[in-house]
Amino acid sequence: MARFIILMGVSGSGKTVIGKALAPKLNAEFIDGDNLHSQRNVDKMAAGIPLTDEDRLDWLNLIAKVGHDHAAHGTTCIIACSALKKKYRDNLRSNNPSIKFIYLKGSYDLIYSRIAKRSHQYMPASLLKSQFDTLEEPQNDEHDVFVVSIDQEISGIVSDVVNAGLV
Repeated sequence: MARFIILMGVSGSGKTVIGKALAPKLNAEFIDGDNLHSQRNVDKMAAGIPLTDEDRLDWLNLIAKVGHDHAAHGTTCIIACSALKKKYRDNLRSNNPSIKFIYLKGSYDLIYSRIAKRSHQYMPASLLKSQFDTLEEPQNDEHDVFVVSIDQEISGIVSDVVNAGLV
């Protein structure tokens, strides 16, 4: 069965690293949602300006379309997308009945320590606080979300997801 999986969480939570490690285990294609941003959004983030809901709308619609197209063609894809607000997740859910979210959850201090050590083309550590301020953690009524702690090795996170039987 084809699935559309969103790896969600704030910047630095490991979406790309986990997505690349998870994709072969699930026979899925990994797509970094950052690569689907418009140049306008990239420029804004590179300047240290947080994106607005309006800035994100076309991006979320494109991610939803890419995931829907994969599922319609019988293939599974994993897309890294912050999906910080419930309304963003609801947008992604629209017309995507096979969607699943994997929330990579970690503390501010843990993620800041990781993001401060890396170089990212347009996500400086200074924007992490705005991501946590924007984050609406998934609640119990979001039955398509699996929460996994990132306070462990990559192999443990991948095992947690695979063993959860999401696909």
